[in-house]
Amino acid sequence: MSVKPVVAVVGRPNVGKSTLVNRIIGSRSAVVEKRPGVTRDRREYEADWAGRDFILVDTGGWEVKPDGDLNRSIREQAEGAVSGADAVILVVDGTTELTNDDTGVISILRSADIPILLAANKIDDETAEWNIDRFWGLGLGDPQAISAYHGRGVGDLLDELVAVLPDSGGLGEEDQLPRIAIVGRPNVGKSTLLNHLLGEERVIVSAVPGTTRDPIDVDVEINGETYRIVDTAGIRRKPQITEDVDFYAVLRAREALEEADVALLMIDSGEGVTHQDQRIASEIVAAGAGILILLNKWDVLDEEQRELTESSLPDRFGFISWAPALRMSALTGARVGRLGAAIEAVFETRVRRIPTGPLNRDIRDWTQAHPPPVRKGRRPKIHYVVQAGVSPPTFVIFISGGDLGEDYLRFLENRLRDKYDFVGNPIHFVTRNRAKR
Repeated sequence: MSVKPVVAVVGRPNVGKSTLVNRIIGSRSAVVEKRPGVTRDRREYEADWAGRDFILVDTGGWEVKPDGDLNRSIREQAEGAVSGADAVILVVDGTTELTNDDTGVISILRSADIPILLAANKIDDETAEWNIDRFWGLGLGDPQAISAYHGRGVGDLLDELVAVLPDSGGLGEEDQLPRIAIVGRPNVGKSTLLNHLLGEERVIVSAVPGTTRDPIDVDVEINGETYRIVDTAGIRRKPQITEDVDFYAVLRAREALEEADVALLMIDSGEGVTHQDQRIASEIVAAGAGILILLNKWDVLDEEQRELTESSLPDRFGFISWAPALRMSALTGARVGRLGAAIEAVFETRVRRIPTGPLNRDIRDWTQAHPPPVRKGRRPKIHYVVQAGVSPPTFVIFISGGDLGEDYLRFLENRLRDKYDFVGNPIHFVTRNRAKR
Protein backbone atom coordinates (compact mmCIF):
# COMPACT_ATOMS: atom_id res chain seq x y z
CA MET A 1 0.00 0.00 0.00
CA SER A 2 1.25 3.47 -0.87
CA VAL A 3 2.42 5.68 1.99
CA LYS A 4 1.99 8.82 -0.08
CA PRO A 5 -0.60 11.33 1.19
CA VAL A 6 -3.91 11.38 -0.66
CA VAL A 7 -5.50 14.59 -1.96
CA ALA A 8 -9.13 14.56 -3.15
CA VAL A 9 -10.37 17.16 -5.65
CA VAL A 10 -14.11 17.70 -5.05
CA GLY A 11 -16.89 20.08 -6.02
CA ARG A 12 -20.20 20.26 -7.84
CA PRO A 13 -20.39 19.28 -11.53
CA ASN A 14 -18.65 21.33 -14.20
CA VAL A 15 -16.51 23.62 -12.03
CA GLY A 16 -13.24 22.44 -13.58
CA LYS A 17 -12.06 19.66 -11.27
CA SER A 18 -10.64 17.47 -14.03
CA THR A 19 -9.06 20.49 -15.74
CA LEU A 20 -7.27 21.27 -12.48
CA VAL A 21 -6.17 17.65 -12.11
CA ASN A 22 -4.75 17.67 -15.64
CA ARG A 23 -2.93 20.94 -14.90
CA ILE A 24 -1.35 19.50 -11.74
CA ILE A 25 -0.22 16.20 -13.26
CA GLY A 26 0.86 17.86 -16.51
CA SER A 27 -1.15 15.75 -18.95
CA ARG A 28 -4.65 15.22 -20.28
CA SER A 29 -5.19 12.01 -18.36
CA ALA A 30 -8.55 12.98 -16.84
CA VAL A 31 -11.42 13.16 -19.32
CA VAL A 32 -12.56 16.78 -19.66
CA GLU A 33 -15.61 18.09 -21.49
CA LYS A 34 -17.83 21.14 -21.11
CA ARG A 35 -20.72 19.13 -19.79
CA PRO A 36 -21.55 18.09 -16.21
CA GLY A 37 -21.08 14.48 -15.13
CA VAL A 38 -18.19 13.48 -17.38
CA THR A 39 -16.04 12.25 -14.46
CA ARG A 40 -17.92 9.39 -12.82
CA ASP A 41 -15.53 7.20 -10.83
CA ARG A 42 -12.77 8.16 -8.46
CA ARG A 43 -9.57 8.28 -10.52
CA GLU A 44 -6.15 8.28 -8.87
CA TYR A 45 -2.99 9.86 -10.27
CA GLU A 46 0.62 10.13 -9.15
CA ALA A 47 1.53 13.81 -8.62
CA ASP A 48 4.34 15.85 -7.12
CA TRP A 49 5.12 19.46 -6.25
CA ALA A 50 8.20 21.05 -4.67
CA GLY A 51 9.71 17.64 -3.99
CA ARG A 52 6.57 16.23 -2.34
CA ASP A 53 4.87 13.20 -3.89
CA PHE A 54 1.16 12.61 -3.36
CA ILE A 55 -1.83 10.77 -4.80
CA LEU A 56 -4.36 13.05 -6.53
CA VAL A 57 -7.96 11.77 -6.67
CA ASP A 58 -10.32 13.20 -9.28
CA THR A 59 -13.98 12.73 -8.32
CA GLY A 60 -17.37 13.07 -9.94
CA GLY A 61 -19.51 16.16 -9.39
CA TRP A 62 -21.30 16.32 -6.01
CA GLU A 63 -25.04 17.08 -6.07
CA VAL A 64 -27.50 17.62 -3.21
CA LYS A 65 -30.36 15.93 -5.04
CA PRO A 66 -28.83 13.62 -7.63
CA ASP A 67 -31.12 12.64 -10.48
CA GLY A 68 -31.19 8.85 -10.77
CA ASP A 69 -29.15 5.97 -9.40
CA LEU A 70 -26.07 6.77 -11.50
CA ASN A 71 -25.73 10.33 -10.21
CA ARG A 72 -26.40 9.10 -6.68
CA SER A 73 -23.49 6.68 -7.08
CA ILE A 74 -21.27 9.53 -8.32
CA ARG A 75 -22.08 11.47 -5.14
CA GLU A 76 -21.26 8.45 -2.98
CA GLN A 77 -17.96 7.98 -4.81
CA ALA A 78 -17.01 11.62 -4.15
CA GLU A 79 -17.91 11.29 -0.47
CA GLY A 80 -15.88 8.08 -0.28
CA ALA A 81 -12.84 9.85 -1.73
CA VAL A 82 -13.07 12.55 0.95
CA SER A 83 -13.32 9.96 3.73
CA GLY A 84 -10.03 8.40 2.63
CA ALA A 85 -8.14 11.65 1.91
CA ASP A 86 -5.41 13.44 3.87
CA ALA A 87 -6.38 16.80 2.34
CA VAL A 88 -9.10 18.16 0.05
CA ILE A 89 -9.12 20.76 -2.70
CA LEU A 90 -12.65 22.15 -2.99
CA VAL A 91 -13.18 23.67 -6.43
CA VAL A 92 -15.89 26.29 -6.95
CA ASP A 93 -16.71 28.49 -9.92
CA GLY A 94 -15.28 31.89 -9.00
CA THR A 95 -17.36 33.70 -11.62
CA THR A 96 -20.82 32.66 -10.38
CA GLU A 97 -22.79 32.62 -7.14
CA LEU A 98 -22.67 29.55 -4.94
CA THR A 99 -25.36 26.97 -5.68
CA ASN A 100 -27.15 24.53 -3.38
CA ASP A 101 -24.74 21.85 -4.58
CA ASP A 102 -21.77 24.02 -3.54
CA THR A 103 -23.17 24.64 -0.07
CA GLY A 104 -24.06 20.96 0.27
CA VAL A 105 -20.52 19.75 -0.29
CA ILE A 106 -19.18 22.56 1.93
CA SER A 107 -21.39 21.39 4.79
CA ILE A 108 -19.90 17.89 4.51
CA LEU A 109 -16.34 19.21 4.39
CA ARG A 110 -16.80 21.32 7.53
CA SER A 111 -17.21 18.13 9.53
CA ALA A 112 -14.11 16.52 7.98
CA ASP A 113 -11.07 16.59 10.25
CA ILE A 114 -8.58 17.23 7.42
CA PRO A 115 -7.13 20.35 5.75
CA ILE A 116 -9.46 21.97 3.18
CA LEU A 117 -8.16 24.27 0.43
CA LEU A 118 -10.74 26.40 -1.36
CA ALA A 119 -9.92 26.99 -5.04
CA ALA A 120 -12.02 29.63 -6.82
CA ASN A 121 -11.61 28.57 -10.43
CA LYS A 122 -12.05 30.42 -13.75
CA ILE A 123 -10.39 33.61 -12.46
CA ASP A 124 -8.45 34.32 -15.62
CA ASP A 125 -7.02 37.76 -14.71
CA GLU A 126 -6.49 40.14 -11.80
CA THR A 127 -9.62 42.17 -12.56
CA ALA A 128 -11.77 39.17 -11.67
CA GLU A 129 -10.16 38.53 -8.30
CA TRP A 130 -12.39 40.98 -6.45
CA ASN A 131 -15.25 38.59 -7.18
CA ILE A 132 -13.95 35.94 -4.73
CA ASP A 133 -14.37 38.11 -1.60
CA ARG A 134 -17.72 36.48 -0.92
CA PHE A 135 -15.95 33.15 -0.26
CA TRP A 136 -14.13 34.46 2.84
CA GLY A 137 -17.17 33.87 5.07
CA LEU A 138 -17.41 30.14 4.31
CA GLY A 139 -15.08 29.18 7.16
CA LEU A 140 -12.68 27.28 4.89
CA GLY A 141 -9.74 29.65 5.10
CA ASP A 142 -8.32 31.89 2.39
CA PRO A 143 -9.85 31.32 -1.06
CA GLN A 144 -7.21 30.78 -3.75
CA ALA A 145 -7.96 32.50 -7.07
CA ILE A 146 -6.94 30.16 -9.88
CA SER A 147 -7.50 29.45 -13.55
CA ALA A 148 -7.07 25.71 -14.03
CA TYR A 149 -7.32 26.12 -17.80
CA HIS A 150 -4.56 28.76 -18.07
CA GLY A 151 -2.56 27.62 -15.01
CA ARG A 152 -2.87 30.99 -13.26
CA GLY A 153 -2.49 30.67 -9.48
CA VAL A 154 -2.17 26.88 -9.52
CA GLY A 155 1.42 27.02 -8.30
CA ASP A 156 0.42 29.11 -5.29
CA LEU A 157 -2.41 26.64 -4.57
CA LEU A 158 0.03 23.74 -4.64
CA ASP A 159 2.43 25.59 -2.34
CA GLU A 160 -0.42 25.85 0.17
CA LEU A 161 -1.27 22.18 -0.37
CA VAL A 162 2.18 20.69 0.29
CA ALA A 163 2.47 22.86 3.40
CA VAL A 164 -0.51 21.08 5.01
CA LEU A 165 0.17 17.53 3.80
CA PRO A 166 1.10 15.03 6.52
CA ASP A 167 4.60 13.63 6.71
CA SER A 168 4.94 10.62 4.43
CA GLY A 169 7.34 8.96 6.86
CA GLY A 170 10.06 8.39 4.30
CA LEU A 171 8.97 7.03 0.96
CA GLY A 172 10.62 3.94 -0.41
CA GLU A 173 10.36 2.72 -3.95
CA GLU A 174 7.05 0.98 -4.56
CA ASP A 175 7.10 -2.56 -5.80
CA GLN A 176 6.41 -2.90 -9.48
CA LEU A 177 3.24 -4.92 -9.22
CA PRO A 178 2.11 -7.10 -12.14
CA ARG A 179 -0.47 -5.16 -14.16
CA ILE A 180 -3.76 -6.69 -15.27
CA ALA A 181 -6.19 -4.85 -17.57
CA ILE A 182 -9.87 -5.77 -17.67
CA VAL A 183 -10.96 -5.09 -21.26
CA GLY A 184 -13.97 -5.75 -23.43
CA ARG A 185 -16.96 -4.17 -25.08
CA PRO A 186 -19.16 -1.77 -23.08
CA ASN A 187 -21.46 -3.26 -20.45
CA VAL A 188 -20.05 -6.79 -20.34
CA GLY A 189 -19.40 -6.69 -16.57
CA LYS A 190 -15.85 -5.35 -16.21
CA SER A 191 -16.59 -3.02 -13.29
CA THR A 192 -18.79 -5.64 -11.62
CA LEU A 193 -15.86 -8.06 -11.62
CA LEU A 194 -13.49 -5.48 -10.12
CA ASN A 195 -15.97 -4.62 -7.36
CA HIS A 196 -16.38 -8.34 -6.58
CA LEU A 197 -12.62 -8.79 -6.30
CA LEU A 198 -12.37 -5.74 -4.04
CA GLY A 199 -15.37 -6.66 -1.93
CA GLU A 200 -16.73 -3.10 -2.14
CA GLU A 201 -18.49 -0.75 -4.55
CA ARG A 202 -15.21 0.89 -5.60
CA VAL A 203 -16.33 1.37 -9.21
CA ILE A 204 -19.75 2.57 -10.32
CA VAL A 205 -21.83 -0.19 -11.89
CA SER A 206 -24.79 0.74 -14.08
CA ALA A 207 -26.88 -0.87 -16.81
CA VAL A 208 -26.02 2.18 -18.94
CA PRO A 209 -23.21 1.24 -21.37
CA GLY A 210 -20.11 3.41 -21.08
CA THR A 211 -20.38 4.19 -17.36
CA THR A 212 -16.63 3.70 -16.91
CA ARG A 213 -14.69 6.24 -18.96
CA ASP A 214 -11.35 6.78 -17.25
CA PRO A 215 -9.27 3.65 -16.56
CA ILE A 216 -9.60 2.76 -12.86
CA ASP A 217 -6.51 1.15 -11.33
CA VAL A 218 -6.41 -0.41 -7.87
CA ASP A 219 -4.27 -2.98 -6.05
CA VAL A 220 -6.09 -6.27 -5.48
CA GLU A 221 -4.99 -9.43 -3.69
CA ILE A 222 -6.05 -12.66 -5.41
CA ASN A 223 -5.05 -16.03 -3.96
CA GLY A 224 -2.39 -14.36 -1.84
CA GLU A 225 -0.81 -12.51 -4.81
CA THR A 226 -1.15 -8.73 -5.23
CA TYR A 227 -1.85 -7.30 -8.68
CA ARG A 228 -2.52 -3.83 -9.99
CA ILE A 229 -5.81 -4.19 -11.86
CA VAL A 230 -7.06 -1.60 -14.36
CA ASP A 231 -10.76 -1.45 -15.17
CA THR A 232 -10.98 0.20 -18.60
CA ALA A 233 -13.72 1.83 -20.62
CA GLY A 234 -15.56 -0.44 -23.03
CA ILE A 235 -13.73 -0.46 -26.36
CA ARG A 236 -16.24 0.47 -29.05
CA ARG A 237 -16.09 0.30 -32.82
CA LYS A 238 -15.13 3.62 -34.42
CA PRO A 239 -18.62 4.30 -35.88
CA GLN A 240 -20.03 4.03 -32.35
CA ILE A 241 -17.68 6.70 -30.96
CA THR A 242 -19.78 9.82 -31.37
CA GLU A 243 -18.37 12.06 -28.62
CA ASP A 244 -14.90 13.40 -27.84
CA VAL A 245 -15.21 12.05 -24.31
CA ASP A 246 -15.80 8.53 -25.64
CA PHE A 247 -12.87 8.87 -28.03
CA TYR A 248 -10.44 9.78 -25.25
CA ALA A 249 -11.87 7.11 -22.94
CA VAL A 250 -11.30 4.39 -25.55
CA LEU A 251 -7.85 5.82 -26.31
CA ARG A 252 -6.87 5.54 -22.66
CA ALA A 253 -8.25 2.01 -22.48
CA ARG A 254 -5.88 1.10 -25.30
CA GLU A 255 -3.00 2.87 -23.55
CA ALA A 256 -3.76 0.85 -20.39
CA LEU A 257 -3.64 -2.29 -22.51
CA GLU A 258 -0.18 -1.33 -23.82
CA GLU A 259 1.08 -1.19 -20.20
CA ALA A 260 -0.60 -4.42 -19.07
CA ASP A 261 1.12 -7.73 -18.49
CA VAL A 262 -2.11 -9.72 -18.77
CA ALA A 263 -5.52 -8.76 -20.15
CA LEU A 264 -8.77 -10.24 -18.90
CA LEU A 265 -10.94 -10.19 -22.02
CA MET A 266 -14.55 -10.19 -20.83
CA ILE A 267 -17.23 -11.59 -23.11
CA ASP A 268 -21.00 -11.43 -22.67
CA SER A 269 -21.81 -15.15 -22.85
CA GLY A 270 -25.38 -14.43 -23.91
CA GLU A 271 -24.16 -12.67 -27.05
CA GLY A 272 -21.31 -15.02 -27.84
CA VAL A 273 -18.06 -13.88 -29.44
CA THR A 274 -18.66 -10.83 -31.64
CA HIS A 275 -16.52 -9.21 -34.34
CA GLN A 276 -15.64 -6.47 -31.86
CA ASP A 277 -14.43 -9.10 -29.37
CA GLN A 278 -12.16 -10.40 -32.15
CA ARG A 279 -10.78 -6.92 -32.78
CA ILE A 280 -10.05 -6.41 -29.08
CA ALA A 281 -8.30 -9.78 -28.90
CA SER A 282 -6.16 -8.74 -31.88
CA GLU A 283 -5.19 -5.53 -30.06
CA ILE A 284 -4.17 -7.55 -27.00
CA VAL A 285 -1.94 -9.78 -29.12
CA ALA A 286 -0.39 -6.74 -30.85
CA ALA A 287 0.30 -5.19 -27.43
CA GLY A 288 2.10 -8.37 -26.36
CA ALA A 289 -0.06 -8.93 -23.28
CA GLY A 290 -1.18 -12.31 -22.01
CA ILE A 291 -4.86 -13.19 -22.48
CA LEU A 292 -7.40 -14.84 -20.23
CA ILE A 293 -10.91 -15.04 -21.73
CA LEU A 294 -13.73 -14.55 -19.22
CA LEU A 295 -17.13 -15.77 -20.38
CA ASN A 296 -19.27 -13.65 -18.08
CA LYS A 297 -22.97 -14.08 -17.21
CA TRP A 298 -22.59 -17.83 -17.74
CA ASP A 299 -25.06 -18.59 -14.95
CA VAL A 300 -28.05 -17.05 -16.77
CA LEU A 301 -27.65 -19.16 -19.93
CA ASP A 302 -29.67 -22.28 -20.66
CA GLU A 303 -28.04 -25.39 -22.11
CA GLU A 304 -28.72 -24.43 -25.73
CA GLN A 305 -27.22 -20.95 -25.29
CA ARG A 306 -24.14 -22.41 -23.64
CA GLU A 307 -23.61 -24.77 -26.57
CA LEU A 308 -23.91 -21.89 -29.05
CA THR A 309 -21.38 -19.81 -27.11
CA GLU A 310 -18.98 -22.76 -26.80
CA SER A 311 -19.20 -23.42 -30.54
CA SER A 312 -18.40 -19.77 -31.35
CA LEU A 313 -15.08 -19.90 -29.48
CA PRO A 314 -12.95 -21.98 -31.89
CA ASP A 315 -14.52 -20.26 -34.91
CA ARG A 316 -14.11 -16.63 -33.76
CA PHE A 317 -11.07 -17.08 -31.50
CA GLY A 318 -9.11 -19.62 -33.51
CA PHE A 319 -6.18 -17.21 -33.74
CA ILE A 320 -5.90 -17.22 -29.92
CA SER A 321 -6.74 -20.86 -29.36
CA TRP A 322 -3.91 -20.88 -26.81
CA ALA A 323 -5.84 -18.47 -24.52
CA PRO A 324 -7.64 -20.24 -21.63
CA ALA A 325 -11.35 -19.49 -21.12
CA LEU A 326 -13.07 -19.25 -17.73
CA ARG A 327 -16.86 -19.52 -17.46
CA MET A 328 -18.09 -17.33 -14.61
CA SER A 329 -20.51 -14.76 -13.21
CA ALA A 330 -19.04 -11.49 -11.95
CA LEU A 331 -22.39 -10.58 -10.41
CA THR A 332 -22.89 -13.69 -8.27
CA GLY A 333 -19.22 -14.62 -7.94
CA ALA A 334 -19.76 -18.07 -9.43
CA ARG A 335 -16.39 -19.58 -10.45
CA VAL A 336 -14.58 -16.29 -9.84
CA GLY A 337 -12.56 -18.23 -7.25
CA ARG A 338 -10.80 -19.99 -10.14
CA LEU A 339 -9.51 -16.71 -11.51
CA GLY A 340 -6.40 -16.56 -9.32
CA ALA A 341 -4.98 -19.91 -10.45
CA ALA A 342 -5.70 -19.08 -14.10
CA ILE A 343 -3.90 -15.72 -13.82
CA GLU A 344 -0.91 -17.34 -12.10
CA ALA A 345 -0.62 -19.90 -14.92
CA VAL A 346 -0.52 -17.15 -17.55
CA PHE A 347 2.12 -15.19 -15.61
CA GLU A 348 4.22 -18.34 -15.12
CA THR A 349 4.48 -19.13 -18.83
CA ARG A 350 4.90 -15.44 -19.66
CA VAL A 351 8.43 -15.48 -18.24
CA ARG A 352 9.33 -19.00 -19.37
CA ARG A 353 12.72 -19.16 -21.06
CA ILE A 354 14.02 -22.03 -23.22
CA PRO A 355 17.80 -22.67 -23.12
CA THR A 356 19.45 -22.07 -26.50
CA GLY A 357 20.86 -25.59 -26.86
CA PRO A 358 17.63 -27.57 -26.40
CA LEU A 359 15.74 -24.94 -28.41
CA ASN A 360 17.97 -25.37 -31.47
CA ARG A 361 17.86 -29.16 -31.21
CA ASP A 362 14.08 -29.00 -31.24
CA ILE A 363 14.06 -26.60 -34.19
CA ARG A 364 16.41 -28.88 -36.13
CA ASP A 365 14.20 -31.92 -35.50
CA TRP A 366 11.04 -30.05 -36.52
CA THR A 367 12.54 -28.59 -39.69
CA GLN A 368 13.98 -31.95 -40.76
CA ALA A 369 10.59 -33.60 -40.33
CA HIS A 370 8.77 -30.69 -41.96
CA PRO A 371 11.12 -28.44 -43.99
CA PRO A 372 10.11 -24.88 -44.88
CA PRO A 373 8.26 -24.74 -48.22
CA VAL A 374 10.00 -23.57 -51.39
CA ARG A 375 9.21 -19.94 -52.17
CA LYS A 376 10.14 -18.30 -55.47
CA GLY A 377 12.32 -21.26 -56.37
CA ARG A 378 14.29 -21.20 -53.10
CA ARG A 379 13.91 -23.13 -49.86
CA PRO A 380 14.65 -21.02 -46.75
CA LYS A 381 17.09 -22.49 -44.25
CA ILE A 382 17.06 -21.91 -40.51
CA HIS A 383 20.59 -21.59 -39.13
CA TYR A 384 20.05 -20.56 -35.53
CA VAL A 385 17.28 -19.61 -33.09
CA VAL A 386 17.56 -17.77 -29.79
CA GLN A 387 14.95 -16.65 -27.30
CA ALA A 388 15.61 -12.94 -27.13
CA GLY A 389 13.10 -12.02 -24.45
CA VAL A 390 10.14 -12.82 -22.26
CA SER A 391 6.87 -11.02 -21.50
CA PRO A 392 5.92 -11.92 -24.18
CA PRO A 393 8.15 -14.84 -25.25
CA THR A 394 10.14 -13.54 -28.24
CA PHE A 395 12.34 -15.61 -30.56
CA VAL A 396 14.86 -14.42 -33.15
CA ILE A 397 15.34 -16.78 -36.13
CA PHE A 398 18.45 -16.42 -38.31
CA ILE A 399 17.70 -17.65 -41.83
CA SER A 400 19.00 -17.60 -45.38
CA GLY A 401 17.43 -18.35 -48.73
CA GLY A 402 14.29 -16.25 -48.49
CA ASP A 403 11.25 -15.71 -46.30
CA LEU A 404 9.82 -18.41 -43.98
CA GLY A 405 6.26 -17.12 -44.40
CA GLU A 406 3.50 -16.72 -41.84
CA ASP A 407 2.27 -20.28 -42.34
CA TYR A 408 5.62 -21.80 -41.39
CA LEU A 409 6.01 -19.47 -38.42
CA ARG A 410 2.61 -20.72 -37.21
CA PHE A 411 3.92 -24.28 -37.59
CA LEU A 412 6.93 -23.45 -35.40
CA GLU A 413 4.68 -21.67 -32.89
CA ASN A 414 2.42 -24.72 -32.61
CA ARG A 415 5.41 -26.99 -32.03
CA LEU A 416 6.75 -24.66 -29.32
CA ARG A 417 3.36 -24.57 -27.61
CA ASP A 418 2.99 -28.35 -27.78
CA LYS A 419 6.30 -28.86 -25.97
CA TYR A 420 6.70 -25.80 -23.75
CA ASP A 421 3.09 -24.68 -23.22
CA PHE A 422 3.17 -20.82 -23.12
CA VAL A 423 -0.52 -20.93 -22.21
CA GLY A 424 -2.28 -17.57 -22.44
CA ASN A 425 0.63 -15.73 -24.06
CA PRO A 426 1.34 -14.66 -27.63
CA ILE A 427 4.65 -15.77 -29.13
CA HIS A 428 6.53 -13.19 -31.17
CA PHE A 429 8.98 -14.12 -33.92
CA VAL A 430 11.65 -11.90 -35.45
CA THR A 431 13.45 -13.20 -38.54
CA ARG A 432 16.94 -12.06 -39.50
CA ASN A 433 18.63 -12.84 -42.83
CA ARG A 434 22.07 -14.31 -42.27
CA ALA A 435 24.73 -12.07 -43.75
CA LYS A 436 26.78 -13.52 -46.62
CA ARG A 437 30.42 -14.29 -45.85
